[in-house]
Amino acid sequence: MTLEVLLTNASFVVGSLWKLRKNIDGFKNEFSEELATQVKIERSFQLLDYWKIDFQNTKIIERVKVRLLEDDYICWFKFSELVHNVSKIDSWNSEVISEEKIVTKIPEILSWAKAQKEIRNKYLWGGTIGPDFDCSGLVQSSFASSGIWIPRDAYQQEKFCKNVSSNIEYLSSKLIPGDLLFFGPAEKCTHVGLHIENGFYIHSSGDSNGHNGIEIDELFPQELGNIASFYRSQFRSAGRVISCYQSGKL
Repeated sequence: MTLEVLLTNASFVVGSLWKLRKNIDGFKNEFSEELATQVKIERSFQLLDYWKIDFQNTKIIERVKVRLLEDDYICWFKFSELVHNVSKIDSWNSEVISEEKIVTKIPEILSWAKAQKEIRNKYLWGGTIGPDFDCSGLVQSSFASSGIWIPRDAYQQEKFCKNVSSNIEYLSSKLIPGDLLFFGPAEKCTHVGLHIENGFYIHSSGDSNGHNGIEIDELFPQELGNIASFYRSQFRSAGRVISCYQSGKL
């Protein structure tokens, strides 16, 4: 029988590993209230640093900097939300999943993503838990629903994937279900969608040039609406997930 250790001021040790027992918000930095990501129950993290407030010479931990172990994402948690809501773990290793197994998981990944569309939702910057997602949060969570972890942000996902093509004119014959479509200016990928089939893709987009939530659009020119046309004009590349993210490899 293993004695469970809960996170408190006394048990806080930089470098220690913990597992969440509740959903929690992750913030951009130690002071910001801007949501960077949401972190689902059962995810694991490493404590990296902390920020204290001094109340009459009594130092209270207010925020903690963490590395999420599944994707190496760095964010800050409110310490008060962690107390009694995490359990200490001794070790953690990335799961190795073959490309062949990932291929078998694509139908259920797409089904999960399409099911999110049927739930009332809106675009949420940093959203990964639902019903409200940002673009990369929807894509990451779709793969994670089948136990496949990929990086958190769209530009990271683009680098992580095996490139299928950067030329939209020759893309239709190369795309398969489950491929990721990347959009944005030349400098950096800023948006991602999940290809369903025949150029149709599901994505969560914002108010500006988007649907303010999850919708399905088409990449190839037929009778493209304004939103689909905008993203077609921003197309950067298509990529394929062929492996599960390995910690420390980003």
